Order: sequence, then C-alpha cells, then structure tokens
Amino acid sequence: MKAQATSEPVPVAVIGAGSWGTALAQLLADKGHEVRLWVREPEVLAEIRQGENRTFLPGVALSSRLRPEGEFAPVLQGATVVLMAVPSHVYRETLRRLAPHLPPRVMLVSGTKGLEIDSQLTMEGVVREELGAELPYAVLSGPSFAREVADRQPTAVTVASRRPEAARFLQRLFSTPYFRVYTSYDVTGLELGGALKNIFAIGTGMLAGFGLGDNPRAALITRGLAEITRLGVRLGANPMTLVGLGGLGDLVLTCTGRLSRNYQVGYRLGRGESLEDILASMQMVAEGVKTSQAVYLLAQRLGVEMPIVEAVYQILYTGLSLKEAIRRLMARELKDELEAMAESW
Repeated sequence: MKAQATSEPVPVAVIGAGSWGTALAQLLADKGHEVRLWVREPEVLAEIRQGENRTFLPGVALSSRLRPEGEFAPVLQGATVVLMAVPSHVYRETLRRLAPHLPPRVMLVSGTKGLEIDSQLTMEGVVREELGAELPYAVLSGPSFAREVADRQPTAVTVASRRPEAARFLQRLFSTPYFRVYTSYDVTGLELGGALKNIFAIGTGMLAGFGLGDNPRAALITRGLAEITRLGVRLGANPMTLVGLGGLGDLVLTCTGRLSRNYQVGYRLGRGESLEDILASMQMVAEGVKTSQAVYLLAQRLGVEMPIVEAVYQILYTGLSLKEAIRRLMARELKDELEAMAESW
C-alpha cells in the first residue's frame, strides 16, 4: 500500500542543533508536528529562541512550533521519535546522557554520517551497545545538503530500518512535497554509504585545490564507489544500496557540491593549508576527517583493500604529500576493470 503523509501530529525530539538537525526539525515543525530541539551551545539556544539559527543555518526563519531546550528531560518527555543529529565522535556520550530520560516505546532515528573511531562501529552498533537491541532503530540518509532542504529544494533520501513497519512510519513522517523519502531494510549499507562518502569528498576537494581537473575527480568518485562497495559487502550490506541514493547519490553530491564541508576541507588542504588551521576555523564538523581514521583501521583489521581511503588517511595523519599519494595510486598493479569490480561484489 502506498504510504501517505501522517495526519496526526507526532511528538519528535531532535538531538543536535547543527545545520542538519535544525533543517530536519524545521521540516517536521512545518508539517505540524510537535518538535523539541536539544541545543548544546547556550549562544545557539538564544539565537533559536529568537527564531533563527544564525550560527549553523542563517537566514532561515524557524517555525514557532519548534521548541528549543538546553536540557534533555524537557526535550524527550513524551517523545514518540528521537532523531539523533550529533557528530559521530560525541554520539555515544550523548546517548549515555539522554538514556535516563528516554520514554518507553520510543523510536530512534539516526541522521549522523560517520563511524566511531575506537570501535569502528556504525551508529547502529553504538546504539545497540548503549541502549540494547530491542529499541526500534532507523537511519535517514541520502544526498541532502541541510541548506537546500531548509530552502525547500526538491530532495530525495532513504530511511532504513530492520523493522519494515518502522521504515514506513518514518517515510510518512518525513515526506513532504519537496522531501521525498524511500524505504529500505539495509541499515548497514545506508550507514556505510553515508559515512564513507565523506572520505572521498575530502579527496576530490584536494584534487580541485591542487589545480587538477575533471578526469581525476571522475576516477576518484568511481573507484571510491568500488571501495565503499567492497567494504559494505564484507560487512553484509546489499550492494544495490550502494548504487542508490544513500551510496552513489550521496557520494556524487558530496564530492562535487561546494556546500560540502568535507570537500572544502580537502580543497583547502590541496591549496596548502594545514589540517589544524582548517579545523580550527570551522564551526561545523567535517565528519570525513575522523571517519577516514576509523575506516582505515577497520579495513586494515578486515583485510579489505581500500587504497584511496588509505591515501586520504595518510595525507591527514602521517604527512604524506598529495603529489606522492597520486603517484602511488597511479602506479598500482594494472588490473582488468570487470574483475576488479567483481572483487567488490
């Protein structure tokens, strides 16, 4: 049966008031849902109470139905859905802090795109360790810049859950005339696609900053997809997910779009700036910087060949030059393309 938009207001708690959390909170509030937004920074809380998140989403007038709070208890009280929109490196800590306030029978949706460094777990893995296996869990991902969602530009994403009824419910909850939501059961594939694409966006940004053109960018995106698929299949993902919205779609957007924070980090690295200076100048998190470390360690542990991931990791963390990284990638053993692709599947 075709999913229709939810008609009854749903109490939703959004955890994290960066650009993505704010954009999704605004989307839901515009639909008439009761949305409470947990805001970590006092100055951002004050801004949102004035009707605008000037720090992370300037120029967007926020709905009066969106209620910002600085504490977990009032945000989570009575919530049916909890949307996590915090960076991956604080995800576990945030779960531990909000856990005592979670209502019974709540559904948790993750909008975070990253892996935890120490454990190399996806956000689903972190949730299962902290909150148990019984909690209904889903992930929302796909090619979607927060700014364009807030501007109501046509966008298509995917929501995945191992519980089909949960995915269909969330499809109806989030869908609008400008925000089209598909369903999936492949949580692993959707989470990996959303996390890994940030690494390759740093790579394409570096190429552009270094003054290179479209040929190397196309090669990196295509071979990057092969690496994402290789790791995804090893971890049980459906390879079709990785050529869908949450895989190829998000990869292309993040590797080519100027609004991509990860692309901008790479671009500035390619121009010769230090990673330390770049990160110090940024208000928002570029997930690919930390995720490259987690994925590199995971690939090493599993024995999965990911030469582009390794190159980006070494540039970020070991001082490898971009010029030498390119030389090494181009000098790798020659292969048959179809055989190489078959290795990924």
